[in-house]
Amino acid sequence: MQYLIIGIILILALFAIRLSQQHGIPALLLFIVLGMGFGLLGLDFEDYRLADHLATVALMVIMFYGGFGTNWRMARPVAREAIVLSFLGVITTALLTGLFCYLVLGFEFMEAMLVGSIVGSTDYASVSNILRSKNLNLKYNSASLLELESGSNDPTAYTMTMVFLSVIIGSDLSVPLLVLSQVALGLLVGFGFAFLLGWYLRRQSMREDGLSVVLMASAMLITYAAASLLGGNGYLALYILGIYLGNMEFRGKRDVVFFFDGFTEIMQIALFFVLGLLSDIPRFIAAFPVALLIMLFMTILARPLSVWGLMVPFRLRRNQLHMLSLAGIRGAAAIAFAILVVNSGATFSIDIYHIVFGICVLSSLVQGSLMPPAARRLNMLDPNDTVLQTFNYYQDKAEIGFLSTRIHKGSYLVGRKVSELRLTFDFIVAKIVRAGQLVVPRGQVVLQEEDIIVLGGEKYFDQSGHDLTEFTIPRGHKWAGQAIRDLALDANSLVVMVQRQGDEVIVPLGDTVLQAGDKVILLQVKPPEDHRGMKGWLRRLKKR
Repeated sequence: MQYLIIGIILILALFAIRLSQQHGIPALLLFIVLGMGFGLLGLDFEDYRLADHLATVALMVIMFYGGFGTNWRMARPVAREAIVLSFLGVITTALLTGLFCYLVLGFEFMEAMLVGSIVGSTDYASVSNILRSKNLNLKYNSASLLELESGSNDPTAYTMTMVFLSVIIGSDLSVPLLVLSQVALGLLVGFGFAFLLGWYLRRQSMREDGLSVVLMASAMLITYAAASLLGGNGYLALYILGIYLGNMEFRGKRDVVFFFDGFTEIMQIALFFVLGLLSDIPRFIAAFPVALLIMLFMTILARPLSVWGLMVPFRLRRNQLHMLSLAGIRGAAAIAFAILVVNSGATFSIDIYHIVFGICVLSSLVQGSLMPPAARRLNMLDPNDTVLQTFNYYQDKAEIGFLSTRIHKGSYLVGRKVSELRLTFDFIVAKIVRAGQLVVPRGQVVLQEEDIIVLGGEKYFDQSGHDLTEFTIPRGHKWAGQAIRDLALDANSLVVMVQRQGDEVIVPLGDTVLQAGDKVILLQVKPPEDHRGMKGWLRRLKKR
């Protein structure tokens, strides 16, 4: 029965995503509402510890892949601003919110500061979801600034939360040591594992399909565990690891992108659904007025004061400051910290979970919905849609393919201009690599020996999926040691690719000599009158 429920939830989540795209409602908010709806229908769930574990795993995936998708070339110019906001911005917002809760709402001082700390950070999952789903390419690298800030500010909020929680519990905690260990060890572990894995990926490649994904998942788990065991912030370490690996090129990156695209979506659905399911509707309604007041204060005063005050030295434009102020969305990280506080066993005079939950729901609804129209009103949308990408990105994410070939000595192409190539197919010379340097392939560029020519064109998608046959040449086979031109292939067969030693791809020419262990890919077309089938053909091939 539980598998049926999970399947129904995922299907409804897909409809929620479609509804979000059509009407501009934040998808993550709809996942929360979906969870609350199932709670009303009788699906009972009050296990805060299980929710804590799920939130940890989901945030691990979201933070790692968030870093993986961050374009560092675009983020680097605004890295200083992002770091200031991720550290001092969180502290300022948390303290202002805490003082508001204490002076206006009448919370006990430590509880007020604890609530301010929990909701002090901008949530990466919520911010990135809004930016990507609504295609908000903001001017002045503002999107990169927001993603970098929200991806790196959780350690500050977590540290402040632990400081005030320890004071409430009465724990003997060294605040300077906690702050230092969380940030310093998180950075150290993140960069350490990033360099180590990057070194390995540059020298090795996963020869089997899918193993790159296994390697990334293993690295993600080990990095988080190592940082946490040493006393550092695991989320920060994962974000650093993701940024480093996502901005380097390696074989198998395509598999990683496709896997984590889907897996991250599932984790977001699961996390926000469970957070909604964990809420109790009557308690949520009771906490709603307080949550609304706190959210409005943070949106109208706390976040803008923090952004405008801290960004003075950087002289940002007024419309950019307004946009940054509005984009301080609270979400999964704050609710996860609230669950951690509930699981601490401390006694509170307020319902921390439902207050924080209400703040995050309202923040996603109000700020998330206002960001697209506000970006247009503030003239913050970049009409040029300038995004720095790599050739591999378009092969991974779009229906574009690239082929490379080397101009050998004596080739008739040597000395010809690009404009003289007269490509009769729908290809374009996308780039030329000459002695390790990039050459823009303008029409007047003259080709030289050893130039690497990259051709771009539309990918081919095989609808039938039955045209190619893969065959590995065993030892002693008749084809071993034979040139392709000497093979007794009929008119309906063609060797289209040879893969040698796992990952070396050889373009098969007539004089290409096959070796034992080579994986040969053949195009085999069965004539209409041939009723013997492909399996019989393969059996005969292996007996040769």
